[in-house]
Amino acid sequence: MIDEKQLMKLQNGSDIRGTAVAGIADEPVNLTQEAVRCITGGFLDFLTEKNGKPVTELTIAVGHDSRISAPDLKCAVLSAILSRGAKAIDCGLSSTPAMFMSILFDETKADASIMITASHLPYNRNGMKFFTERGGLEASDIKKVLSYAAKNRVPASNEKKAASFDLLSVYASHLRKKICEELSAAPEDKPLAGMHIVIDAGNGSGGFFASKVLALLGADTTGSRYLEPDGMFPNHIPNPENKEAMAAIKEAVLENHADLGLIFDTDVDRMSAVLPTGEEINRNALIAMMAAILAPDYPNATIVTDSVTSDELTCFLENELHLHHHRFKRGYKNVINECIRLNEEGTISPLAIETSGHGALSENHYLDDGAYLAVKLLIAATKAKKEGRTLQSLIERLAHPLESSEYRLKIKGVEDAKDYAGEVLNAFAARAKESGIKIAEPSYEGVRLIFPQGWALLRMSLHDPNMPLNIESREKGGTDIIAKKVKTLLSDLTSLDLSVL
Repeated sequence: MIDEKQLMKLQNGSDIRGTAVAGIADEPVNLTQEAVRCITGGFLDFLTEKNGKPVTELTIAVGHDSRISAPDLKCAVLSAILSRGAKAIDCGLSSTPAMFMSILFDETKADASIMITASHLPYNRNGMKFFTERGGLEASDIKKVLSYAAKNRVPASNEKKAASFDLLSVYASHLRKKICEELSAAPEDKPLAGMHIVIDAGNGSGGFFASKVLALLGADTTGSRYLEPDGMFPNHIPNPENKEAMAAIKEAVLENHADLGLIFDTDVDRMSAVLPTGEEINRNALIAMMAAILAPDYPNATIVTDSVTSDELTCFLENELHLHHHRFKRGYKNVINECIRLNEEGTISPLAIETSGHGALSENHYLDDGAYLAVKLLIAATKAKKEGRTLQSLIERLAHPLESSEYRLKIKGVEDAKDYAGEVLNAFAARAKESGIKIAEPSYEGVRLIFPQGWALLRMSLHDPNMPLNIESREKGGTDIIAKKVKTLLSDLTSLDLSVL
């Protein structure tokens, strides 16, 4: 029988993550069907506490990505919901953003939803994301769900069946409607006719975008890759941050002379793109592109990003687009919550976006939705082509650092890695100041040092006992110079592994 300590280990920030399939050395299965039933029961208790509804009046939508463990875990989730007397909607293969929208769509109107996914992690891993009408749960909410889960012992039951619903088709219709509205066209007018768009779904859930969005509006999707769901991910990691994944979509664009390439992660809450020239639109370029698309409708607005964005991006946002750059913390929930906070305080902020490809728009319920970002890019690309312009022209003045490196400095031999990381950062800042090295202010995460060649950011990892060090340089060889200076500042901190520097 699973205990509370084991359940708590499954928390990964604002999600649940664990090993669901045996066969990988040193990765024992801990996300079992029993654990999933208990966690689902804990979520039901959390909901009744939050909204006052008895469990028997709740409707929960459930979906999953293409992972091989999804069918068994979905059965466990549905069993727990139905055994408690709540109503369950089986949405089958879905995307994370679509599962949130199941709460808003008239066709479903769920009280809450559960998405079974582990994003881009390997095939043996899986997890759970939870949504209410306020969006995804916070890390503190997950902790509460797990504390309730420890008190739930939900037996397996197959006596009741959940109603099945094709949520992806409704979600795709929602996206098509947005495209048609922005292009002032009816669906039957095929507003994407003449556009050649290739998709790389990485064998995750995103294949629907080619068949249920693009093709129905007249786009040519010839050359799209890996659209069929396959939870073993045989072609490449479904992750827009992965070099092999980006190489695959770039190759597809160039081979097929496409107008645009779009790549999604497994559960479609992240995306990146490739232009006809093969230029990759990810990380800083994706942020710049989305900001450029939004700028005319949100003059002087604030763009919220994570902490590792480049100085060149700041210059582009502020000097070219006349927007404000608010560099905040890593973690998609962090940037989203900061965007919400700013808007509630009266500071207009239309976009919260991480370099990882998580991007949330205020116009889209602050939902990090890779397909919605793709729609915005697609609309801009279609308008540009009709006007004889290129999508690249939106960011042609964006500069890029010449060199970029990330090192992970492991913390070893201490009881509390978080406390030790705090001590390291205090010492790092004090020593930098003593050495006359400028410290960037304000800093919402870690310590960012400014050097003649570029910058270095040292921070605590969100989940692991290490300290990531990001360095960028405008000069060749600059990252090595900066790394050596950083190593000198940290040299006598013996519980910090500097061997990678």
